[in-house]
Amino acid sequence: MLKRAASIIVSLALLAWVVSDSRWKMVGDAFASITPGAFAAVALALFVTYVLRALRVCDEFRDEVHGRFGACLRIILIHNAMINVVPFRGGETAFPLLLRQVFGIPIMRASASLLWFRLQDAFVVGVLALAVWPGLHPSIRVAGVTALIAAAWYLPRWARAPHDWAGRGKIVAKLGRLRDVFTEATGRSRYGWWWTIANWSLKLTVQGWLLAMLLGTSFSTAFPGVVGAEGAAILPVQGVAGFGTYEAGAAAALLTSGIAMKSGLQAALALHLFIFCSAIATGAIAWLFPSKSTLPGNPAVGPARKPSL
Repeated sequence: MLKRAASIIVSLALLAWVVSDSRWKMVGDAFASITPGAFAAVALALFVTYVLRALRVCDEFRDEVHGRFGACLRIILIHNAMINVVPFRGGETAFPLLLRQVFGIPIMRASASLLWFRLQDAFVVGVLALAVWPGLHPSIRVAGVTALIAAAWYLPRWARAPHDWAGRGKIVAKLGRLRDVFTEATGRSRYGWWWTIANWSLKLTVQGWLLAMLLGTSFSTAFPGVVGAEGAAILPVQGVAGFGTYEAGAAAALLTSGIAMKSGLQAALALHLFIFCSAIATGAIAWLFPSKSTLPGNPAVGPARKPSL
């Protein structure tokens, strides 16, 4: 516990040192007009999005987690913090590793579910982006939304279709096994799409509200910036904490709303820092409270699973 606390203190000290640089004063200026009550409301809403994601995990792995919502929430909080700290999406590995450590869920099974989660996220964000992006011709908007919904409907059905990949050689046979695992992931969650839609609807709404306050503009003007930022944030290659791509995506989208690039970058950086601090703080708190493991030889809640990959 003491070692973990020391690590958190060092990390916070480094963050404070970076923020103290004079070039970051513009971020403080952006936050100056926002009341503590508004900050608290945004922070609470962001935490609710973490809860929705944990419920999605509980739904997906209900046979393994046995209702241990607290353990699922801890995994989500640490996973979210790791994504913000480890560069190039390396933090994604925390999700399957933690599921393996706490519940004994095989790495491949957890990774396939994470892939399906990310695809669902991409489909939902893509539909929302096409629905709200300024200046799109109605026919392009409708065609794009229809294509994404059709792809989201078809993909799991393609995965579940019978195939003979096992007899087509070593490489194809391995791909066939991956397809079978992915098939299981797409079919396990009962309400996966509902959790995803609820999560992103709340997340984008609250971020759009905060970005509008940072810019001193309307929600409808700021909302495309949030969609652009999150669209950039799901790119497969990211820098440390996603800094750079997130701000660029937001500023580029805000140009369509008449917001200058400099103003868009400044507000997007402030928004990103708030989200980053929220993720790190909640992840650090979760890290301080370890979950009991279901692996053999450890205290468990529910039956233990065989530790296989």
